[in-house]
Amino acid sequence: MKSHKSIFVVALFSLLNFSSSAAVEIPSSFNFQGSGYGHGVGMSQIGARAMALSGESATSIVKYYYKNINVEPVVDNQNLRINLGHQLSTLKVFSSTTGARLQLFSGDLGEAMDATPISTFPNKARLTFSINGTMVSPTLTLGKKTTLLPQNRVFTLRWSGTRYLEGVDSILSMTHSGSTKRYKYGQLQFKAIKAAGIGYRIEVTNTLRLRDEYLWGISEVPSSWPASALEAQVIASRTYALSKAGKLRTACDCDLYGSMKDQTFVGYAKEIEPRYGALWKAAVTATTTDESSGLALTYLGQPISAYFFSSSAGQTETARNAWGTDRAYTVSVSDIASTDLTLNPRYVSWNREVTQSLVAAAFRLPDVLSLEILSKNTTGTVAQIRATSSSGLQVTLKGETFRSRSKIPSAWFELVSVQN
Repeated sequence: MKSHKSIFVVALFSLLNFSSSAAVEIPSSFNFQGSGYGHGVGMSQIGARAMALSGESATSIVKYYYKNINVEPVVDNQNLRINLGHQLSTLKVFSSTTGARLQLFSGDLGEAMDATPISTFPNKARLTFSINGTMVSPTLTLGKKTTLLPQNRVFTLRWSGTRYLEGVDSILSMTHSGSTKRYKYGQLQFKAIKAAGIGYRIEVTNTLRLRDEYLWGISEVPSSWPASALEAQVIASRTYALSKAGKLRTACDCDLYGSMKDQTFVGYAKEIEPRYGALWKAAVTATTTDESSGLALTYLGQPISAYFFSSSAGQTETARNAWGTDRAYTVSVSDIASTDLTLNPRYVSWNREVTQSLVAAAFRLPDVLSLEILSKNTTGTVAQIRATSSSGLQVTLKGETFRSRSKIPSAWFELVSVQN
């Protein structure tokens, strides 16, 4: 990596002449090289693994990466809404569990247990939800018979074996966007919500108890990692969820997305991983303190936004550098383990080619003729990067903003070439 004072300029025309009449060739793509993966703020997962391998406890790990915090029990038995499907036009749900029973209700039931279902059906049935104008339209298929059910803005689905419906323990499968995932706990909500520019779409959420039903399905690190690394991740994940709990977001009808927008939730697949799934559940159990509380990170008595990421270029980032806002608990610390090829073979060094269209979209420009790294932070990340369009328009972004929009691995990068 080059010095933070260096500036790499790619220019295909005179910087003194932005005449629209000048003949210029727009690059088809830009090539970057760098190190690390993620925003770099908070706990490095590769670093946590290295500390665990050297014998450090989960508490030591989190106290190293998060400063000025306490590790203490916090009540974690509240429900969360986790978004499993965002802005969908259609999806299907079913259960392959023999003897399973499913119930569909109109409306958002919350914790109500006295509602009457509009339909009760066995595991062999398939339920399809589609958007129809401003409404969610459900269709029930059982064998060769298809039944159109009444439309509504929101539906609740419950299945046997959960705390909402007695009966045989069942696994619910949901298919959308070309993939099928399985869920065991809680209940599902399907709600029509207006999405900017595309009309109404379906938001699918899973209501889960934080302390177990939700944490059991978090998939942020391999379950084969050392126990203290898993426990450190559980503490961070619990804390992050606590910091979001009770703040329902209208756009997703959720407290948290089940994706990298917040933290990755894969449901039942995590706990049934061959050989190692039980180790993740054991880490969740090891960080609980009683029947209603678990270990979390607090600052001034409140759960922090416990950011974490995969790996750095050798030193973690601060919240101020990444997003422009100070967090007393996100100071920069050494993260040398991230530069170990054995521990981090994919991201000690990386190269990416990013298309013209993606770079232009990142800067909200019609095209990008040149890029210039204006400055770097003391942590080594790009502080500011500027794009110039073929018409002479210039836009400057924070390095982390560009990283996120262009989908390159990290803000520890250099611009190395362009493709014409």
